[in-house]
Amino acid sequence: MKIILIEDNRDLVQVLAEGLTESGFVVDYAYDGEEGLNKIFKNEYECIVLDIMLPKTDGYELIKQVREAGKDTPILVLTAKDSVEDRVKGLEEGADDYLVKPFDFRELLARINALIRRHTEHKRPILQCGPLVLDPVARECRVDGELIPLRKREFDILELLMRYENQVFSRERIIAHVWKKEYDGTSNVVDVHIKYLRDKLRPYNLEGIVATVRGIGYKISCPYR
Repeated sequence: MKIILIEDNRDLVQVLAEGLTESGFVVDYAYDGEEGLNKIFKNEYECIVLDIMLPKTDGYELIKQVREAGKDTPILVLTAKDSVEDRVKGLEEGADDYLVKPFDFRELLARINALIRRHTEHKRPILQCGPLVLDPVARECRVDGELIPLRKREFDILELLMRYENQVFSRERIIAHVWKKEYDGTSNVVDVHIKYLRDKLRPYNLEGIVATVRGIGYKISCPYR
């Protein structure tokens, strides 16, 4: 998942970027509001994390322009301004959450994950690759209308890969998203579940859509588009 940090404190950006990268995110960043807006309008992000007191274009104006452009990307505001008026203003402009500096990285990570989760669940579409259809809300997997029983982890892995088609996920990232814990580098739990998933798709000649990227991990490769 890709997020952007917009913060003029370069040391803070470096620390947060390292922590978020280790937590499985792809992190982009900008040091002023103008650069941040340019990147937001050119790229798709799962979450925007920004400071209010930014050079060139401040955080309030950035939020306003993002929302006026029709983008509903979750926005988390980081700021030292902790008055009720400041928090209300940010939320009224379209921010989704507010975290006052200084903060614990664990709380930041939890808030980002919660924002992304709520946003994803609200927008969650039917996922499809040819005859394979995945309904994340009903948690049903069907091929040509026939229900394919998947265990929880099998379903979660397939949903993750289908949601980000053609994006390669390492075993570590799959563990972080599906099992919500760090990967110790020794377990083959991901490979085992991928095998189970392919076995259930094999009778429909669909096992090949879960592609192995040698030395890296797995991705969904849909030949029907």
